Amino acid sequence: MELTRRNFGRGLAAAAILPGGLSGAVRAQTAGRMSMGSPMPQTHPITTSLIQAVEDIRRETGGQVDIEFFPNSQLGSELSMQSQLRSGAIDFTATSVSSLQGLVPLVGMPGVAFAFNGYGDLWRALDDGELGVEVRAALGKLGLKAFRVLDNGFRHVITGAKPVKAVTDLNGMKIRVPPSPLLTSLFKVLGASPTTINLAETYAALQTKVADGMENSLPNIEATKVYEVQKFIARTGHSWDGLWILANQNAWDRLPTDHQAIVAKHFNAAVDRQRKEFLEMEASSEGRLKAFGIEFTDPDREQFRKALIQAGYYADWKQKFGAKAWADLERFTGPLGT
Repeated sequence: MELTRRNFGRGLAAAAILPGGLSGAVRAQTAGRMSMGSPMPQTHPITTSLIQAVEDIRRETGGQVDIEFFPNSQLGSELSMQSQLRSGAIDFTATSVSSLQGLVPLVGMPGVAFAFNGYGDLWRALDDGELGVEVRAALGKLGLKAFRVLDNGFRHVITGAKPVKAVTDLNGMKIRVPPSPLLTSLFKVLGASPTTINLAETYAALQTKVADGMENSLPNIEATKVYEVQKFIARTGHSWDGLWILANQNAWDRLPTDHQAIVAKHFNAAVDRQRKEFLEMEASSEGRLKAFGIEFTDPDREQFRKALIQAGYYADWKQKFGAKAWADLERFTGPLGT
């Protein structure tokens, strides 16, 4: 079993390309053969951008760096892929801010409820700001090299039985969330019953009423096709989420410096491309979702903020993150919880 886990990512990658398990396994262990997993669906801009990146890396290195990419949780859940990455079973992954918070609490800070009103301050905080520097340093202590963060958008609530127009509409509602302490505590405070379900399994959970709804960005709602089994979207914009591109540090260090430069260049290009495509998709998603029969509501966000303040949500998370980290966040967001 241990041997299977250690070689799962590379062995599966090779088997997908080459006939014969043995020849695939041999090729999988050559220096330039690498693997990368992602939880995102096949049609999501994150997936298409990263596929383009690994193709460009393969082309520019003449096949010497050959990263096989597995989207849609093919290599397991996000938590499983994070474990595989740390052990060296896979070499790269794209994994969400929300799920990484369980591993490195500081990573979750950009997802604090209603912290950012738009992308300008968010990208300044994470690309070049102190918050991004601290996140990369914290991940580095776990043997993970962090590149830049891909956009998964500001999140909204989609439900089936009834629309969400006010905080009280969430009472007792089973809402699917990723494995995120921030999002779990947010929906508990708002009276819902958050439940963690793997993204690839969410459609079935909503279809069979294991969950009453989920929360995610409009492009992700569209990409997962949950609009087929849900009816209402509340534009809450309650939290932002994205996916860090990560490498196993040992695997990264084994690459020659010129290959490292090529990989970093194309991952950076993928982030720029994906952020632009995601915004375009987000702008057009609402029209397509309405055409699928989805009804939209616009709850008063201030009502949600007041409920969180009164329940001590911001005070609790300030204490958990620490005064310095909270001050670094508020440098870009302004005062939170007042």
